[in-house]
Amino acid sequence: MSIKRSGCLWVALILVLGFSLLMNVALVAGKGKNVAKGLQVKSHEPQRLEERVLRAGEGKDRIVVIPVRGLISSGVSGKIGASMVDDIRIQLRQAELDSRVKAVVLAVDSPGGEVTASDNLYNAVRRVRAVKPVVVSMGSMATSGGYYTACGGSFLMANPTTFTGSIGVIIQSMRYNDLLNKIGVAPVTFKSGAFKDMLSGTREMSEEEKAYVQKLVMQTYGIFVGVVARERHLKEETLRSGVADGRVVSGTDALEAKLIDGLGEIEDAYEKAKELAKTPDATIVAYEAQFSLSKIFQYLGSEGESNGKVEVNLTQKLLPVLEPGRAYWLPGFYAM
Repeated sequence: MSIKRSGCLWVALILVLGFSLLMNVALVAGKGKNVAKGLQVKSHEPQRLEERVLRAGEGKDRIVVIPVRGLISSGVSGKIGASMVDDIRIQLRQAELDSRVKAVVLAVDSPGGEVTASDNLYNAVRRVRAVKPVVVSMGSMATSGGYYTACGGSFLMANPTTFTGSIGVIIQSMRYNDLLNKIGVAPVTFKSGAFKDMLSGTREMSEEEKAYVQKLVMQTYGIFVGVVARERHLKEETLRSGVADGRVVSGTDALEAKLIDGLGEIEDAYEKAKELAKTPDATIVAYEAQFSLSKIFQYLGSEGESNGKVEVNLTQKLLPVLEPGRAYWLPGFYAM
């Protein structure tokens, strides 16, 4: 009986694979002409994403809305690429190369995240800005790495109630040596140098280690402040002695501090993008990935690594857990 059931499963799987192959062939055949006309893309950079119309317009001009949501991290899985950072960069690249796309609206609703990941997105936004306008629309939150990313845009817009700013760097570790002593556990460490285990929670940090980590934090902070000063045409000294002390500010206060260019909602960002691109009748679209079984097989393939167990971590969904030793551009209240 089990053999028959197994055979049926294999037949079903083959039918699903065959149907998926036929659908993909049909999509490629049906949209090949549109892709060729709409994109000036090299052969090794094919169009990966379809368009979903958010607000219909007249003509062929497009304004693409690209969301930046949640924790900015190379460790967060992507729907298109390997990570959420890859997903956003792929969308930005397609918008940059598509001759129909006249402007981009970057919808940021993020508390920030990893330093390098945020810097990668900032540079990707700047590359698009060099060829077409990028209007940033800030949602509930665009703080730290979210604001850093937004600085790559041509025009920054926030809601009066948006939380933004939080210009600063945080590195966190946890000390648990007192707990180990209480339960009679003593770590044994072999290291090649004095600073090799400087963020270990099994012992107190020395003053030299604290000074060294603080130096790294301030070095990264200097990069952040430098970007804000350059992009917002502000004096670095004024930022350091004022709003760039890690504080979170409202959209109203951000406008007064010249951290943004205007106040408004996402619809206002659409109109601003049309104005900057000089295309009042453009269609507002968003990108979405075509259905693919590869992601399903990827998740199924990882089952063996977890011994068939499914782990649900609500903490990571509600509040990001900072990894020890990793630098973040995040508001202080996100530290755990």
